[in-house]
Amino acid sequence: MDTNTAILASMLIPLLAAIANLVLREAPNLRDGTTLVAAILTFGCVLNILFNEGSGTTEPMVLFSVMPGLDLAFNVEPLGLLFAIIASGLWIITHLYGVGYMRGNNEDNHARFFCFFSIAISATLGIAFAANMFTLFLFYEALTLSTFPLVAHKGTDEARAGARVYLGILIGTSIGFLLVAVIWTWTLTGTLDFTKGGILEGHVAGPMVAILLALYAFGIGKAALMPFHRWLPSAMVAPTPVSALLHAVAVVKAGVFTMLKVGIYIFGIDFLAETGASEWLMWLAAFSIVAASIVAMTKDNLKARLAYSTVSQLSYITLGMALATSMGVLGGGMHIAMHAMGKITLFMCAGSIYVAVHKTEISQMKGLGRVMPITFGAFLIGALSIIGLPPLGGSWSKWLLVMGAADTGQWVMIVVLMVSSLLNVVYLLSIVGRGFFLPNPDIPAGAGSSEAGVLVWLPPVLTALGCVVLFFYAGEIQTFLSPLVAEAGMNDGQ
Repeated sequence: MDTNTAILASMLIPLLAAIANLVLREAPNLRDGTTLVAAILTFGCVLNILFNEGSGTTEPMVLFSVMPGLDLAFNVEPLGLLFAIIASGLWIITHLYGVGYMRGNNEDNHARFFCFFSIAISATLGIAFAANMFTLFLFYEALTLSTFPLVAHKGTDEARAGARVYLGILIGTSIGFLLVAVIWTWTLTGTLDFTKGGILEGHVAGPMVAILLALYAFGIGKAALMPFHRWLPSAMVAPTPVSALLHAVAVVKAGVFTMLKVGIYIFGIDFLAETGASEWLMWLAAFSIVAASIVAMTKDNLKARLAYSTVSQLSYITLGMALATSMGVLGGGMHIAMHAMGKITLFMCAGSIYVAVHKTEISQMKGLGRVMPITFGAFLIGALSIIGLPPLGGSWSKWLLVMGAADTGQWVMIVVLMVSSLLNVVYLLSIVGRGFFLPNPDIPAGAGSSEAGVLVWLPPVLTALGCVVLFFYAGEIQTFLSPLVAEAGMNDGQ
């Protein structure tokens, strides 16, 4: 299959799966099996693109032009292809998990749930393969709208309230800030194409560079920069499969992915370094990293703690872009993959605990590790990867971010990254310690296993193993992303 056909197929197959979920709503096994086949085929299309193009960049495939400089167009470049591999690959695992969770927890409206889930995957791949900011913006909005019903899925007052916050912040920031930035950029340059080295140099100067960057940074609400982060904790009212894929991979990673794309292909890393326009963003990201970690420590609800952990971890990627160095960009790009694998493991473990014993508060989890050793063991591995300890993948992305900060002499940022890792230890490993080592009078000695069904506990085991595998293949990922920073003159703090 040629690359352009594979790009279109990767977005079309999930849409067909969405339709199939509605048509087969009364045949659950056939419906869920069809969606699984669609997920495998989608991943196959993305792998086909990888085999065709490697880490190369293709010419845009223009579907149609709205007006000069505004094309609906797609192409392949390393960062987008990495994002597509992550999203499509984890869709397979999370679909299996979702089937086990929705059935094990006796959730309603399975067909509607998996329909919108599939649409969200299609939108995510549209973001990954967008060849310009216009196309990315359209699919960015489609992702928001398709995930809104997933957040509100349970239909309770709490779910509806959380979904309103989710939609209000994400639509408000994208229309109020991001759309303004996109229109301003097109007015200045006459194009929105993602171009190596950026498109803004020579078209904007002085304080206006920082102002335009601020519109982009706050407009990309999915990156969850403070103070526009409340949508993410609010979205935790959704069923755990939504939290696992859409809020550990697709939605939040679409935000920081867009942040990196804007920094690399709209502004240009050299331009940001020369103007110093991203320095304020670096400090805001550092604040978000530490502040969100401190808030996470105060949360007793497990998913709420993981949500604030995500707010903190996403800002690592924003910090990588704001450092405006080769190492910062590579560290940010790698952290998309490393954090996705670690955090999806933690969220799926949270869901496994809920399905098995209906516990949501960390204070209720004393001794659970002894009756759910597989789930808590997977949680431990995911937590250690988020913390950044070898031999787990998260150690390499954090190392590159530290090197990026060292390149520019930003020693405070190194301290921030180190302090953040220590805070990660406190709010993540305390959960594991409580589960394995604290007594629980409600759990008698020698109690048997209370693990959830195999479709619930196996997926986090697989992603936990993925955290280990990523440690040993981090060099290949760095090499794959290296074309992003291969242009002459890329700033390294010299």
